[in-house]
Amino acid sequence: MELSDVRNELDRTASKLFDFRGSLDLENKEARIAELDENMSVPDFWNDQDSAQVVISEANTLKEIVNEYQELVDIQENLEMTLELLREEADEELHEELSKETKEFTSKLGDFELQLLLSEPYDKNNAILELHPGAGGTESQDWGSMLLRMYTRWGEKRGFKVETIDYLAGDEAGIKSVTLGFKGHNAYGYLKAEKGVHRLVRISPFDSSGRRHTSFVSCEVIPEFNNEIEIDIRTEDLKVDTYRASGAGGQHINTTDSAVRITHLPTGAVVTCQQERSQIKNREKAMTYLKAKLYALKLQEQEAEMLEIRGDQKEIGWGSQIRSYVFHPYSMVKDHRTSTESGNVQGVMDGDIDLFINSFLRSRMN
Repeated sequence: MELSDVRNELDRTASKLFDFRGSLDLENKEARIAELDENMSVPDFWNDQDSAQVVISEANTLKEIVNEYQELVDIQENLEMTLELLREEADEELHEELSKETKEFTSKLGDFELQLLLSEPYDKNNAILELHPGAGGTESQDWGSMLLRMYTRWGEKRGFKVETIDYLAGDEAGIKSVTLGFKGHNAYGYLKAEKGVHRLVRISPFDSSGRRHTSFVSCEVIPEFNNEIEIDIRTEDLKVDTYRASGAGGQHINTTDSAVRITHLPTGAVVTCQQERSQIKNREKAMTYLKAKLYALKLQEQEAEMLEIRGDQKEIGWGSQIRSYVFHPYSMVKDHRTSTESGNVQGVMDGDIDLFINSFLRSRMN
């Protein structure tokens, strides 16, 4: 990097750090840390283990953010000092070192920004993702299977463990519905950006006349909870059905009625699970997913929390899509929330969707 390029880059990083300081509200965070430290010094602090862990977790999270921010500020200052030295006296070796360290600092600053974007409640949790094709029969069901492949490949590329919780094949092709589990740090934080309706425009392979078709699939994402929440579910409020599990292509996963569908009658919430060979294990997992779904519904009733947990629930059709995938008459994928576009349609369908996810997350900071 030329010194002028280093100067421009350091001006950019300094501006980002300034913006971060405003969005982080560091003074309030430092005051909160002091308050939590004082709480932890109380003699009977450990009498309530659960409450103590909550306080410690909050304190550690705040300290990590404040300390890392200060570390970034220190690095910025050191790089600025090195740049001034080079302006006074040329040193090729120091110049190369400054260029290298500036690039590393830019990358570290980007990682910090992403950490801030994924600091909301439940971001660190595993995620449960459901795909439901809209009207359109085979055409929409085929689009659903294409999105299933896209999200599976994305998850594998990011190192998440992707599990098929439930799979209902389409009549001729594609899917009627599918539920996936993504296990890994920040799975929900990333995938919450995908909640909404996804629209496809293409020449239909199922239309002998070669006409252009538009298809819709809704994507719902909720965080998976372990013991973080308490939901009282009465047995009499549940309708439990069992059926034979089946996978992609119509093949049977096993030959017994091991799959479980649970309907929560008061809310109408439905969960299904067929990933285990044991009906008992499928029921246990289905109850875990139902618990997560009911908690999401509970939060949805609170207007302030609704967008954070479930997002706007819209009709699966025209005007409600968050993203359009156009295969014909041109190739383009566009996110309507951020106006982010990509002409590499094949790459997107192969799971390269971080461009859209990161743009959405960054837009929430503004």
